[in-house]
Amino acid sequence: MGKTATTGNRGESVRSDCFVSLEITNSGGLNIDLKSKVKEMFGDEILKLSNKVLNKLGIYNANVLIDDSGALPYVIAARLEAAVKKVSDTKVEYLPELISENKNFTTKERNRYSRLYLPGNTPSLIINAGIHKPDGIILDLEDAVAADKKFEAGFLVRNALRQVNFYGAERMVRINQIPGGLDDLDFVIPHHANLILVPKCENPGQIHEVNKKIESLKKRERLDYPVWLMPIVESALGIVNSYEIASAAENIVAIAIGLEDYTADIGTLRTNEGTESFFARSQIVNAARAAGIQPIDSVFSDVADMEGLKTNVLKSKSLGFDGMGCIHPRQISVIHENFAPLDSEIEKAKKIVNAFNEATKKGLGVVSIGTKMIDPPVVKRAQNTIDVAVRLGKISKRWQDRTKK
Repeated sequence: MGKTATTGNRGESVRSDCFVSLEITNSGGLNIDLKSKVKEMFGDEILKLSNKVLNKLGIYNANVLIDDSGALPYVIAARLEAAVKKVSDTKVEYLPELISENKNFTTKERNRYSRLYLPGNTPSLIINAGIHKPDGIILDLEDAVAADKKFEAGFLVRNALRQVNFYGAERMVRINQIPGGLDDLDFVIPHHANLILVPKCENPGQIHEVNKKIESLKKRERLDYPVWLMPIVESALGIVNSYEIASAAENIVAIAIGLEDYTADIGTLRTNEGTESFFARSQIVNAARAAGIQPIDSVFSDVADMEGLKTNVLKSKSLGFDGMGCIHPRQISVIHENFAPLDSEIEKAKKIVNAFNEATKKGLGVVSIGTKMIDPPVVKRAQNTIDVAVRLGKISKRWQDRTKK
Protein backbone atom coordinates (compact mmCIF):
# COMPACT_ATOMS: atom_id res chain seq x y z
CA MET A 1 0.00 0.00 0.00
CA GLY A 2 1.25 3.51 -0.86
CA LYS A 3 0.74 6.87 0.78
CA THR A 4 -2.91 7.87 1.19
CA ALA A 5 -4.55 11.26 1.71
CA THR A 6 -8.11 12.56 1.89
CA THR A 7 -9.52 16.04 1.29
CA GLY A 8 -12.86 17.76 0.90
CA ASN A 9 -16.28 17.06 2.36
CA ARG A 10 -19.10 14.61 1.78
CA GLY A 11 -22.46 13.80 3.33
CA GLU A 12 -26.17 14.44 2.86
CA SER A 13 -25.91 18.16 3.66
CA VAL A 14 -22.82 18.85 1.51
CA ARG A 15 -23.36 20.79 -1.72
CA SER A 16 -21.05 22.05 -4.47
CA ASP A 17 -18.09 20.12 -3.04
CA CYS A 18 -16.42 16.75 -3.36
CA PHE A 19 -14.49 14.28 -1.22
CA VAL A 20 -11.22 12.91 -2.57
CA SER A 21 -9.27 9.89 -1.39
CA LEU A 22 -5.94 9.37 -3.13
CA GLU A 23 -3.52 6.46 -2.75
CA ILE A 24 -0.19 6.65 -4.57
CA THR A 25 0.84 3.32 -6.17
CA ASN A 26 3.98 2.11 -7.91
CA SER A 27 2.24 1.02 -11.11
CA GLY A 28 -1.11 0.42 -12.76
CA GLY A 29 -1.84 3.93 -13.99
CA LEU A 30 -4.63 6.14 -12.70
CA ASN A 31 -7.69 4.27 -11.44
CA ILE A 32 -10.40 6.81 -10.70
CA ASP A 33 -13.64 5.73 -9.04
CA LEU A 34 -16.16 8.52 -9.57
CA LYS A 35 -19.36 8.70 -7.55
CA SER A 36 -21.66 11.52 -8.55
CA LYS A 37 -25.36 12.25 -9.05
CA VAL A 38 -24.41 14.07 -12.23
CA LYS A 39 -22.12 11.34 -13.51
CA GLU A 40 -24.30 10.60 -16.51
CA MET A 41 -24.16 14.23 -17.70
CA PHE A 42 -20.71 15.37 -16.55
CA GLY A 43 -18.82 12.18 -15.65
CA ASP A 44 -16.55 12.27 -18.71
CA GLU A 45 -15.63 15.91 -18.07
CA ILE A 46 -14.85 15.24 -14.41
CA LEU A 47 -12.63 12.28 -15.29
CA LYS A 48 -10.87 14.26 -18.01
CA LEU A 49 -10.19 17.12 -15.58
CA SER A 50 -9.00 14.75 -12.87
CA ASN A 51 -6.53 13.05 -15.17
CA LYS A 52 -5.28 16.43 -16.36
CA VAL A 53 -4.75 17.74 -12.83
CA LEU A 54 -3.00 14.60 -11.58
CA ASN A 55 -0.72 14.38 -14.62
CA LYS A 56 0.18 18.06 -14.26
CA LEU A 57 1.18 17.38 -10.66
CA GLY A 58 3.30 14.38 -11.67
CA ILE A 59 0.93 11.63 -10.49
CA TYR A 60 0.63 8.80 -13.02
CA ASN A 61 -0.08 5.83 -10.76
CA ALA A 62 -2.75 6.10 -8.09
CA ASN A 63 -6.08 4.82 -6.85
CA VAL A 64 -8.48 7.75 -6.58
CA LEU A 65 -11.99 8.01 -5.18
CA ILE A 66 -13.99 11.14 -6.02
CA ASP A 67 -17.33 11.44 -4.21
CA ASP A 68 -18.89 14.43 -5.96
CA SER A 69 -21.82 16.54 -4.74
CA GLY A 70 -21.98 19.03 -7.59
CA ALA A 71 -18.52 20.54 -7.33
CA LEU A 72 -17.37 23.04 -9.93
CA PRO A 73 -14.13 22.27 -11.78
CA TYR A 74 -12.02 24.68 -9.71
CA VAL A 75 -13.20 22.93 -6.53
CA ILE A 76 -12.38 19.45 -7.84
CA ALA A 77 -8.95 20.68 -8.95
CA ALA A 78 -8.30 22.20 -5.50
CA ARG A 79 -9.31 19.01 -3.69
CA LEU A 80 -7.13 16.84 -5.92
CA GLU A 81 -4.11 19.13 -5.61
CA ALA A 82 -4.41 19.32 -1.83
CA ALA A 83 -4.54 15.52 -1.64
CA VAL A 84 -1.47 15.18 -3.84
CA LYS A 85 0.50 17.70 -1.81
CA LYS A 86 -0.32 15.93 1.42
CA VAL A 87 1.67 12.92 0.18
CA SER A 88 4.05 14.45 -2.36
CA ASP A 89 6.74 17.14 -2.28
CA THR A 90 5.97 18.42 -5.79
CA LYS A 91 6.20 22.20 -6.19
CA VAL A 92 4.08 22.27 -9.35
CA GLU A 93 0.69 24.01 -9.16
CA TYR A 94 -2.48 23.41 -11.11
CA LEU A 95 -4.02 26.83 -11.54
CA PRO A 96 -7.42 27.41 -13.14
CA GLU A 97 -7.76 30.39 -15.45
CA LEU A 98 -7.83 33.84 -13.86
CA ILE A 99 -11.11 35.39 -15.02
CA SER A 100 -11.01 39.02 -16.17
CA GLU A 101 -13.45 40.14 -13.45
CA ASN A 102 -10.87 39.24 -10.81
CA LYS A 103 -8.05 41.37 -12.16
CA ASN A 104 -9.39 44.65 -10.81
CA PHE A 105 -7.71 46.50 -7.94
CA THR A 106 -9.32 48.51 -5.17
CA THR A 107 -8.55 51.93 -3.74
CA LYS A 108 -7.58 52.86 -0.23
CA GLU A 109 -10.59 55.17 0.22
CA ARG A 110 -13.37 52.93 -1.11
CA ASN A 111 -16.44 52.33 1.06
CA ARG A 112 -16.27 49.33 3.34
CA TYR A 113 -19.68 49.43 5.01
CA SER A 114 -20.04 45.65 4.90
CA ARG A 115 -17.70 42.71 4.68
CA LEU A 116 -19.22 39.23 4.47
CA TYR A 117 -17.35 36.39 6.18
CA LEU A 118 -17.34 33.07 4.30
CA PRO A 119 -15.70 29.84 5.55
CA GLY A 120 -12.73 29.23 3.28
CA ASN A 121 -13.37 25.49 3.07
CA THR A 122 -17.07 25.62 2.15
CA PRO A 123 -17.46 26.21 -1.61
CA SER A 124 -21.28 26.23 -1.55
CA LEU A 125 -21.19 29.51 0.41
CA ILE A 126 -18.51 31.09 -1.78
CA ILE A 127 -19.87 30.47 -5.27
CA ASN A 128 -22.71 33.04 -5.35
CA ALA A 129 -21.78 35.36 -2.48
CA GLY A 130 -21.17 38.32 -4.79
CA ILE A 131 -24.80 38.56 -5.87
CA HIS A 132 -25.69 39.87 -2.40
CA LYS A 133 -23.53 42.95 -3.13
CA PRO A 134 -21.45 43.30 0.04
CA ASP A 135 -18.65 45.85 -0.16
CA GLY A 136 -16.17 43.09 0.61
CA ILE A 137 -16.13 39.29 0.68
CA ILE A 138 -13.85 37.64 3.23
CA LEU A 139 -12.60 34.16 2.39
CA ASP A 140 -11.79 33.05 5.92
CA LEU A 141 -8.84 30.76 6.59
CA GLU A 142 -8.86 31.35 10.35
CA ASP A 143 -11.66 30.70 12.84
CA ALA A 144 -14.18 29.44 10.26
CA VAL A 145 -11.93 26.53 9.21
CA ALA A 146 -11.24 23.48 11.39
CA ALA A 147 -7.58 22.95 12.29
CA ASP A 148 -7.29 19.71 10.29
CA LYS A 149 -8.81 21.39 7.19
CA LYS A 150 -6.69 24.54 7.02
CA PHE A 151 -4.11 23.12 4.59
CA GLU A 152 -6.66 22.08 1.97
CA ALA A 153 -8.66 25.30 2.47
CA GLY A 154 -5.69 27.26 1.13
CA PHE A 155 -5.99 25.58 -2.28
CA LEU A 156 -9.75 26.16 -2.41
CA VAL A 157 -9.41 29.86 -1.54
CA ARG A 158 -6.60 30.25 -4.08
CA ASN A 159 -8.75 28.77 -6.84
CA ALA A 160 -11.80 30.79 -5.79
CA LEU A 161 -9.78 34.00 -6.11
CA ARG A 162 -9.09 33.01 -9.71
CA GLN A 163 -12.46 31.63 -10.74
CA VAL A 164 -15.37 33.05 -8.71
CA ASN A 165 -17.01 36.23 -9.93
CA PHE A 166 -17.47 38.41 -6.82
CA TYR A 167 -19.42 41.08 -8.78
CA GLY A 168 -17.26 44.00 -7.72
CA ALA A 169 -16.91 43.15 -4.04
CA GLU A 170 -13.44 43.70 -2.63
CA ARG A 171 -11.68 40.33 -2.49
CA MET A 172 -10.52 39.89 1.11
CA VAL A 173 -8.81 36.98 2.84
CA ARG A 174 -8.49 36.53 6.60
CA ILE A 175 -5.27 34.64 7.18
CA ASN A 176 -4.43 32.73 10.34
CA GLN A 177 -2.82 34.34 13.36
CA ILE A 178 0.81 35.37 12.89
CA PRO A 179 3.26 33.69 12.55
CA GLY A 180 1.27 30.74 11.10
CA GLY A 181 -0.72 33.03 8.82
CA LEU A 182 2.42 34.02 6.91
CA ASP A 183 2.23 30.68 5.09
CA ASP A 184 -1.33 31.50 3.97
CA LEU A 185 0.01 34.43 1.98
CA ASP A 186 1.59 32.02 -0.52
CA PHE A 187 -1.93 30.92 -1.50
CA VAL A 188 -3.46 34.36 -1.95
CA ILE A 189 -0.98 37.15 -2.77
CA PRO A 190 -0.09 35.89 -6.30
CA HIS A 191 -3.78 35.47 -7.15
CA HIS A 192 -5.20 38.99 -6.94
CA ALA A 193 -6.43 39.20 -3.37
CA ASN A 194 -7.25 42.88 -2.78
CA LEU A 195 -6.99 42.96 1.01
CA ILE A 196 -5.57 40.81 3.80
CA LEU A 197 -7.16 40.75 7.25
CA VAL A 198 -4.57 40.19 10.00
CA PRO A 199 -6.38 38.62 12.98
CA LYS A 200 -5.54 38.93 16.68
CA CYS A 201 -3.10 41.73 15.94
CA GLU A 202 -1.38 43.03 19.05
CA ASN A 203 1.63 44.99 17.85
CA PRO A 204 3.01 46.69 14.71
CA GLY A 205 5.71 44.03 14.40
CA GLN A 206 3.07 41.59 13.14
CA ILE A 207 2.14 44.04 10.39
CA HIS A 208 5.80 44.39 9.42
CA GLU A 209 6.13 40.59 9.19
CA VAL A 210 3.09 40.38 6.92
CA ASN A 211 4.34 43.16 4.65
CA LYS A 212 7.81 41.64 4.46
CA LYS A 213 6.30 38.39 3.20
CA ILE A 214 3.96 40.21 0.80
CA GLU A 215 6.80 42.21 -0.72
CA SER A 216 8.88 39.06 -1.09
CA LEU A 217 6.04 37.33 -2.96
CA LYS A 218 5.33 40.36 -5.14
CA LYS A 219 9.00 40.57 -6.09
CA ARG A 220 9.20 36.83 -6.82
CA GLU A 221 6.03 36.85 -8.92
CA ARG A 222 6.76 40.27 -10.48
CA LEU A 223 3.49 41.75 -9.27
CA ASP A 224 2.80 45.46 -9.25
CA TYR A 225 -0.72 45.76 -7.83
CA PRO A 226 -1.55 47.04 -4.31
CA VAL A 227 -2.40 44.66 -1.48
CA TRP A 228 -4.18 46.41 1.37
CA LEU A 229 -4.19 45.37 5.04
CA MET A 230 -6.89 45.44 7.71
CA PRO A 231 -5.55 44.41 11.13
CA ILE A 232 -8.16 43.06 13.55
CA VAL A 233 -7.64 43.96 17.20
CA GLU A 234 -9.10 41.32 19.53
CA SER A 235 -7.36 41.71 22.91
CA ALA A 236 -6.71 44.23 25.65
CA LEU A 237 -3.07 44.52 24.56
CA GLY A 238 -4.17 45.14 20.98
CA ILE A 239 -6.46 47.96 22.11
CA VAL A 240 -3.62 49.58 24.06
CA ASN A 241 -1.42 49.40 20.94
CA SER A 242 -4.17 50.29 18.45
CA TYR A 243 -2.68 53.55 17.17
CA GLU A 244 0.76 51.98 16.67
CA ILE A 245 -0.93 49.16 14.75
CA ALA A 246 -3.12 51.50 12.68
CA SER A 247 -0.15 53.62 11.63
CA ALA A 248 2.33 50.76 11.14
CA ALA A 249 2.30 50.79 7.30
CA GLU A 250 1.13 52.82 4.32
CA ASN A 251 -0.96 49.96 2.92
CA ILE A 252 -3.20 49.73 6.00
CA VAL A 253 -6.64 50.97 4.91
CA ALA A 254 -8.68 50.09 7.99
CA ILE A 255 -8.48 48.67 11.48
CA ALA A 256 -11.23 46.42 12.84
CA ILE A 257 -12.22 45.21 16.27
CA GLY A 258 -13.23 41.63 17.10
CA LEU A 259 -15.52 41.79 20.11
CA GLU A 260 -16.02 38.08 20.80
CA ASP A 261 -12.34 37.54 21.54
CA TYR A 262 -11.90 40.98 23.13
CA THR A 263 -14.66 40.50 25.70
CA ALA A 264 -13.32 37.04 26.50
CA ASP A 265 -9.85 38.51 26.98
CA ILE A 266 -11.05 41.10 29.50
CA GLY A 267 -13.14 38.47 31.31
CA THR A 268 -16.67 39.59 30.53
CA LEU A 269 -19.60 38.72 28.28
CA ARG A 270 -20.58 40.59 25.15
CA THR A 271 -23.97 42.29 25.36
CA ASN A 272 -26.20 44.07 22.84
CA GLU A 273 -25.89 47.26 24.90
CA GLY A 274 -22.12 47.21 24.40
CA THR A 275 -21.23 48.91 27.68
CA GLU A 276 -18.38 46.46 28.21
CA SER A 277 -16.80 47.36 24.85
CA PHE A 278 -17.46 51.12 24.72
CA PHE A 279 -13.90 52.05 25.66
CA ALA A 280 -12.33 49.60 23.21
CA ARG A 281 -14.56 50.61 20.30
CA SER A 282 -13.94 54.30 20.97
CA GLN A 283 -10.21 53.61 21.12
CA ILE A 284 -10.33 51.91 17.71
CA VAL A 285 -12.21 54.83 16.19
CA ASN A 286 -9.76 57.36 17.61
CA ALA A 287 -6.73 55.32 16.53
CA ALA A 288 -8.11 54.98 13.00
CA ARG A 289 -8.96 58.66 12.64
CA ALA A 290 -5.55 59.69 13.99
CA ALA A 291 -3.89 57.37 11.45
CA GLY A 292 -6.14 58.50 8.58
CA ILE A 293 -7.76 55.11 7.97
CA GLN A 294 -11.21 53.55 8.35
CA PRO A 295 -12.49 52.18 11.69
CA ILE A 296 -14.49 48.99 11.20
CA ASP A 297 -16.77 47.49 13.85
CA SER A 298 -17.26 43.85 14.84
CA VAL A 299 -19.95 41.49 13.55
CA PHE A 300 -23.46 41.26 15.03
CA SER A 301 -23.85 37.56 15.76
CA ASP A 302 -27.65 37.13 15.90
CA VAL A 303 -28.52 36.69 12.21
CA ALA A 304 -32.26 36.50 12.93
CA ASP A 305 -32.54 39.78 14.84
CA MET A 306 -32.81 42.49 12.17
CA GLU A 307 -34.06 45.17 14.59
CA GLY A 308 -31.20 44.41 16.94
CA LEU A 309 -28.80 44.67 14.00
CA LYS A 310 -30.25 48.04 12.96
CA THR A 311 -29.86 49.37 16.50
CA ASN A 312 -26.30 48.10 16.61
CA VAL A 313 -25.43 49.68 13.25
CA LEU A 314 -26.83 53.07 14.28
CA LYS A 315 -24.89 52.91 17.54
CA SER A 316 -21.76 51.89 15.63
CA LYS A 317 -22.18 54.81 13.23
CA SER A 318 -22.72 57.22 16.14
CA LEU A 319 -19.41 56.07 17.64
CA GLY A 320 -17.65 56.95 14.40
CA PHE A 321 -17.27 53.59 12.66
CA ASP A 322 -17.31 53.39 8.86
CA GLY A 323 -18.60 49.80 8.58
CA MET A 324 -18.87 46.41 10.21
CA GLY A 325 -18.62 42.72 9.51
CA CYS A 326 -21.51 40.39 8.76
CA ILE A 327 -21.91 36.64 8.89
CA HIS A 328 -25.06 36.23 6.77
CA PRO A 329 -26.14 37.84 3.49
CA ARG A 330 -29.45 39.01 5.00
CA GLN A 331 -27.48 41.43 7.19
CA ILE A 332 -25.96 43.32 4.26
CA SER A 333 -28.92 45.52 3.29
CA VAL A 334 -29.56 46.58 6.90
CA ILE A 335 -25.90 47.53 7.30
CA HIS A 336 -25.84 49.50 4.04
CA GLU A 337 -29.10 51.34 4.68
CA ASN A 338 -28.12 52.45 8.17
CA PHE A 339 -24.48 53.32 7.55
CA ALA A 340 -25.52 55.33 4.49
CA PRO A 341 -25.57 59.13 4.86
CA LEU A 342 -28.80 60.76 6.01
CA ASP A 343 -30.59 63.24 3.76
CA SER A 344 -29.41 66.06 6.01
CA GLU A 345 -25.80 64.86 5.67
CA ILE A 346 -26.15 64.72 1.89
CA GLU A 347 -27.56 68.26 1.69
CA LYS A 348 -24.73 69.56 3.87
CA ALA A 349 -22.18 67.78 1.67
CA LYS A 350 -23.72 69.30 -1.47
CA LYS A 351 -23.44 72.80 0.02
CA ILE A 352 -19.79 72.22 0.93
CA VAL A 353 -18.87 70.89 -2.53
CA ASN A 354 -20.76 73.71 -4.27
CA ALA A 355 -19.05 76.33 -2.10
CA PHE A 356 -15.65 74.80 -2.79
CA ASN A 357 -16.26 74.70 -6.56
CA GLU A 358 -17.46 78.32 -6.61
CA ALA A 359 -14.43 79.48 -4.61
CA THR A 360 -12.12 77.56 -6.95
CA LYS A 361 -13.68 79.18 -10.04
CA LYS A 362 -13.14 82.61 -8.51
CA GLY A 363 -9.56 81.82 -7.58
CA LEU A 364 -10.23 82.23 -3.88
CA GLY A 365 -7.85 80.57 -1.45
CA VAL A 366 -10.40 80.54 1.37
CA VAL A 367 -13.65 78.57 1.33
CA SER A 368 -16.44 79.26 3.78
CA ILE A 369 -20.12 78.57 4.38
CA GLY A 370 -21.58 81.35 6.46
CA THR A 371 -19.09 81.98 9.23
CA LYS A 372 -17.49 78.52 9.05
CA MET A 373 -14.22 77.95 7.21
CA ILE A 374 -14.02 74.81 5.06
CA ASP A 375 -10.65 73.06 4.83
CA PRO A 376 -9.60 70.32 2.31
CA PRO A 377 -10.30 67.32 4.59
CA VAL A 378 -13.88 68.56 5.09
CA VAL A 379 -14.33 68.92 1.32
CA LYS A 380 -12.92 65.43 0.80
CA ARG A 381 -15.35 63.93 3.31
CA ALA A 382 -18.22 65.80 1.69
CA GLN A 383 -17.26 64.51 -1.75
CA ASN A 384 -17.10 60.98 -0.35
CA THR A 385 -20.61 61.41 1.09
CA ILE A 386 -21.82 62.49 -2.35
CA ASP A 387 -20.11 59.53 -4.04
CA VAL A 388 -21.89 57.18 -1.62
CA ALA A 389 -25.21 58.93 -2.18
CA VAL A 390 -24.81 58.55 -5.96
CA ARG A 391 -24.09 54.86 -5.56
CA LEU A 392 -27.23 54.48 -3.45
CA GLY A 393 -29.34 56.49 -5.90
CA LYS A 394 -29.90 59.40 -3.49
CA ILE A 395 -28.15 61.86 -5.84
CA SER A 396 -28.20 61.70 -9.61
CA LYS A 397 -24.99 60.90 -11.43
CA ARG A 398 -25.68 63.96 -13.59
CA TRP A 399 -25.47 66.26 -10.54
CA GLN A 400 -22.21 64.65 -9.47
CA ASP A 401 -20.67 64.98 -12.94
CA ARG A 402 -21.70 68.62 -13.12
CA THR A 403 -19.95 69.47 -9.84
CA LYS A 404 -16.74 67.80 -11.00
CA LYS A 405 -16.43 69.85 -14.21
